[in-house]
Amino acid sequence: MYITCLDLEGVLVPEIWIAFSEESGIPELKRTTRDEPDYDKLMKWRIGILKEHGLGLKEIQETISKIEPLPGAKEFLDTLRKECQTIIISDTFTEFAAPLMEKLGMPTIFCNSLETNDKGEIIGHKMRIENSKLTTVKALQSIGYDTIASGDSYNDLGMIQASKAGFLFRTTDKIKEDFPQYKAFTEYEDLLNAIREELKK
Repeated sequence: MYITCLDLEGVLVPEIWIAFSEESGIPELKRTTRDEPDYDKLMKWRIGILKEHGLGLKEIQETISKIEPLPGAKEFLDTLRKECQTIIISDTFTEFAAPLMEKLGMPTIFCNSLETNDKGEIIGHKMRIENSKLTTVKALQSIGYDTIASGDSYNDLGMIQASKAGFLFRTTDKIKEDFPQYKAFTEYEDLLNAIREELKK
């Protein structure tokens, strides 16, 4: 019995923080987990920049409302969900993900949550569990599932490495060079076919 575990940003939807960086005109916010593997450190840094510029959750949600899934992502996900149980495991936040899940047909997502104050400022973040992607994959395996995983960033490597099969998708040249043992795809059809091959085993 298989469960496929997918990253969200960069795999199914554009990077939220890059979109917000462009919308707000703050280039520093383009930094993602492709650049900084330590997500906790990255988020604290982001929250600091938001505070400097007087921006809060409302402004980010306004940007998110304009984001559409990557071309072909919903069709890929719809097809995959018919053939295999699928979970999105993301380091994003419930407050960010909800409208995107509607556009993707309400798949299951495991993610984190934000802490805000009365002014709507983001004052912290609460991780669902430590090292959430790897920990979630191991938990699924502990109840009898084999996992297949795919993602694009450093923080996806734990779940990819721990799974029976793992694939990189639209990742960076640096990650491909550092982890040549994992097949890297740029097209949904190729990723879907690779998952299908594993499901036959």
